[in-house]
Formats: sequence, C-alpha cells, structure tokens
Amino acid sequence: MNKRFCNVSNTVSLATKVILLSALTVKLAFAASAEVHEFKMDNGMKVLVKEDHRAPVVVSQVWYKVGSSYEYNGITGVSHVLEHMMFKGTKKHAAGEFSRIIAENGGRENAFTGKDFTAYFQQLEKSRLHVSFEMEADRMRNLTLPEDEFKKEVAVVMEERRTRTEDKASALTSEQFYATAHTNNPYHQPIIGWMNDLENMQVADLKSWYEKFYAPNNATLIVVGDVNADEVFELAKKYFAKLKPSEIAKAKPRIDAEQKGQRRITVKAPARLPYMLMGYKVPSYKTAKQDWEPYALDVLAYVLSGGSSSRFSKSLVRQQQIAVNADTGYGIFSRLDELFLIDGTPAAGYSVKQLEDAINKELNKVKTELVSAKELERIKAQAIAEKVYEKDSIFYQAMQLGMLETAGLDWRLNDEYTKRIRQVTAEQIQKVAKKYLVEDTLTVAVLDPQPLTTKKRRASTSTRH
Repeated sequence: MNKRFCNVSNTVSLATKVILLSALTVKLAFAASAEVHEFKMDNGMKVLVKEDHRAPVVVSQVWYKVGSSYEYNGITGVSHVLEHMMFKGTKKHAAGEFSRIIAENGGRENAFTGKDFTAYFQQLEKSRLHVSFEMEADRMRNLTLPEDEFKKEVAVVMEERRTRTEDKASALTSEQFYATAHTNNPYHQPIIGWMNDLENMQVADLKSWYEKFYAPNNATLIVVGDVNADEVFELAKKYFAKLKPSEIAKAKPRIDAEQKGQRRITVKAPARLPYMLMGYKVPSYKTAKQDWEPYALDVLAYVLSGGSSSRFSKSLVRQQQIAVNADTGYGIFSRLDELFLIDGTPAAGYSVKQLEDAINKELNKVKTELVSAKELERIKAQAIAEKVYEKDSIFYQAMQLGMLETAGLDWRLNDEYTKRIRQVTAEQIQKVAKKYLVEDTLTVAVLDPQPLTTKKRRASTSTRH
C-alpha cells in the first residue's frame, strides 16, 4: 500500500523541496532515463536489467508470481512460511549456508512476501553477481524442506503473528478490516496467515506450493547496478537456463462480490488511543475500465494527505486539531481490485465519530468543488518528487519493476507514471471522488481501546526480515 503520512513536524517548505528535487534530478538524470533491457529464456524465465553506473554495486532480485492472494482457506500463510524455508537448505547447501555465503562475499540479503508476490534479493559488489545467481538457481528447484526446520520456522511465523498482529491493536484492526471489506477477493486474508491455518500447516503443503510456483516460467530475475546488460543475460543463462519449467494454470479471477451497503466493525483490544480505518472499493490499474481513473485516484490520495500542505494535515491536524494524524493509501498497481484507504487517530477530547465526520466533510469538498490549479500543481510536484527520489536507490528501481511484473503489468508503466500524473485534471479528480467514494462500498473499522495489560510475550527467534 502506498501510504502518505501527515506529520506536523515536517517543516520543509515546498520551495525547498523543489530546489532539492531539481538538484537531485540532475544527479539522477542518467539513472532515471536508463533503458531497461528485457530478455527471456527458453524455459520461460524473464530477465530485466537496468544499468546504473553510479557505484560499483549491484542488486539482484528474483520475483515469483505467488503471494497471499493465491492462497485459499486452510493454507493461508503458506507463501510466507515457504519464504522462511528458502533459507533452510537445498540438496547442495545446508540450512543457513545461503546467508553465510552471501555474507562472506560482502553482500546482504533477505526476502519479503506480499499479496501478489514473493521476492528474494541480494546486494553485492558487482563482481560477485555470479554468487547470487548460483545460489538462487540452486534453491529455485532443489529445496529439501526438512521436517525439523519446518517445525521451527512455522513456530517462528506464529510468534511473528502474535507480536506483529495479535499484540498490536492497529494491526489487528487492519486485519479485521480487510476480512470484512473483501468477501471473495483474496486480499481479505492476511499475508502472514490465520493462526489456525499455521497451527495445522504441514510440510507437504509447502512442498506442493513450492513445486507448483517456484519455477523459471513463474519467475522474473531483475538486476540493477553497475553492469552490462548483455553480460548479465549471458551469466543468467549459465545458471538458470537449465532449470525445467512447470505447468502453471492461469489464476482464477476471484472478483469480489458486489457490496450492497456500508459495513462497520468494532475491534476491542488493549491500546492507548482509538483508531479508525475506512476503505472504499476502487479499481487498480489492472482492473480499471478507464485507464485514467487509477491515476486520478492516486492524485486524489495526495490531495488529501500528500504531506504537510495536504488537506487532512492542514485542516484536521493543524487548524481543527481534531486528529493526531489522518492518512490515505491506494495500491494503484495491484493485481486485483483495491481499496481507497483513509485512517486516523482522533486528538484528545475528540471521538472517532467526530473525526469521521470531519473526514467526510473534506471528502464532500472534493466531490463538490474542483481542486484549484495552484493546489493541483503543488500536488503533482509532490507526487513526481517522490517518484524521482525513489530512483536514488538501485534497490527501489528494481522493486518498481518487480511489483509491476508480478501484478501482470508491463514494467514500462513505471516510466509512464510521471507523464500520466501530469495529465490528471481537476475534473477527473472530482469524477473519481463522486464515482467511488460512496457509502454503499464503504467499510469502516474502529478500534475501541481496552485497558493495557502488562503481559509480555517472549521475543521471536527469527533472523529473517
């Protein structure tokens, strides 16, 4: 989720940001415009390479088109548990060897699971790229999945769930919110999985998942850094071309059932402050019938909470002082239909109901009044600035490509983003606000804070993430 935080301590002026952005744009001119080279092996594996010669380092990422949205009841969390097990041994390397070898070569590595993907990365000095390729090719097809390691790792994931979700009131509220907002859209289930599914998970579940989805024709290798594209592809063929593809059925659409009215839930959990999360059903770029709408929704999110000059920050936090914070979120490039999210915490002396009423007044304004040319210009500058700053990191350059590819989108959309944002009009913002921010598709979750307990859980022993 692309979330924007309204923080009153952010005192950097727009003028200063423009000056800094101009300087950075010069620095990043080559990196931002560098061509992405696309290759494809006979076994179906795609390779994307982007040359960035500012430093003698390279980021290598392997993205698999599988995440929590591919799961079903009974095995939720299997993608995340398998991610852990990818570091627990192959026929060639024992558990822990992958991380040790990368470290010995001066690199760093980790992995992450999302709704639509599971990804693994290494950052190394450019001459060590072959180490990454050799190790990733090995575990793409030769994982051993030992029972004893599985039992330890699934226990680690259950502890992660306790500490990061069940013991964290806002995260628990968010989890319940998604489960309520979505009916058969698989985004309703948590990436980490439901506890009952984790408790009953078997190593056979992982084996089936691994054999089905961890194949070259379901993977994209992305390399960004001080490299030559043709040389990278030749090196990739050396390690990955011999791997056999799998038969992977096309994912079923799993389109959410039409929502017939507003949904509300209250979550009672130990917390210091109340919290509210709202969400309206909206399309992503992939599911939208009109391709300008997602960009208008993205700009709308910036209008409401794109920094300290945004409407929520200016009106709700500073002027009315009714909110500690109020933010928006929208996943424009998700694989399935998304939610336009609004969350916030009321200030002392104000209720969640009062905060919600104040938010709705701001939403009504964008429905009834066009955003001014001056405000729209500032908002677009903010959105484009964030995009440019991301290009300062070779890791995030690779991330942008990987997220698009695993959502089934063309990676070239990354290069079109700035142009499409500039094309959004005030009329388009008003149209999407009127069309999608409607009560019948709204879900609201409210955290009702309960007295805090002093009980502490033992810390997780996981070394991942």
